[in-house]
Amino acid sequence: MTSPIVLITGALTGIGRATALAFAREAATVVVSGRREADGQALAAELKAQGAADAAFLRADVRHEADVQALVEQTVTRFGHLDVAVNNAGTEGAGGPLTEQSAENYDAIFDTNVRGMLFSLKHELRVMQAQGGGAIVNLSSVAGLRGFAGAAVYAASKHAVEGLTKSAALEGAAAGVRVNAVAPGPIQTDMLDRFVGRNDDAKAGFLASLPAGRAGTVDEIAQTIVFLASDRARYLTGQSVAVDGGFTAR
Repeated sequence: MTSPIVLITGALTGIGRATALAFAREAATVVVSGRREADGQALAAELKAQGAADAAFLRADVRHEADVQALVEQTVTRFGHLDVAVNNAGTEGAGGPLTEQSAENYDAIFDTNVRGMLFSLKHELRVMQAQGGGAIVNLSSVAGLRGFAGAAVYAASKHAVEGLTKSAALEGAAAGVRVNAVAPGPIQTDMLDRFVGRNDDAKAGFLASLPAGRAGTVDEIAQTIVFLASDRARYLTGQSVAVDGGFTAR
């Protein structure tokens, strides 16, 4: 990979941040996006210090198409093209039994995880198809590959991400655009704590039940994303890679 232009949504924390740092260490030009200006500018400076060829923060809320369109257009205007897009912005919303879910919680989850993904793919594909190539990596979840009691709306949104990924891959293939997804399993983030609780014994018991015996790290997800975006994966498209320590193998 030679100094690609990389755009990452939801880049200010967790997997998004780790992915931005991983691309910086590959000497990529990294555009990070999110909703917090001060945090974004600080991250851009950190990326340059970590080896990025260049870095910039562009504020955007993926729930609004005008923001997403401007984000992609500003990236291309500033850097000339777009080689890699990582669609990481997402939320798990409120969990609980399906019988207690509300329209408001559905909207909160789907507006970011599905509507935001749709807008991102729409405008990234337009640019990449016109330039004759590119790689897109969407953040799915193991909840997009199976059912999850107590997280039905979140799981439904990630199943939608899986469908968008496969459909976008088919539409982009003729122009040399690859579209794949990463489906993280239990990863050591604040989201994991919200899912399993912060009780140390309960969390330890859950992690011990996993085939790998531990949670994954954000860096392990980031390295998978970097691989999927690289020429080393040039024949890989329309796939969802579960990085889950064997969670979905059972």
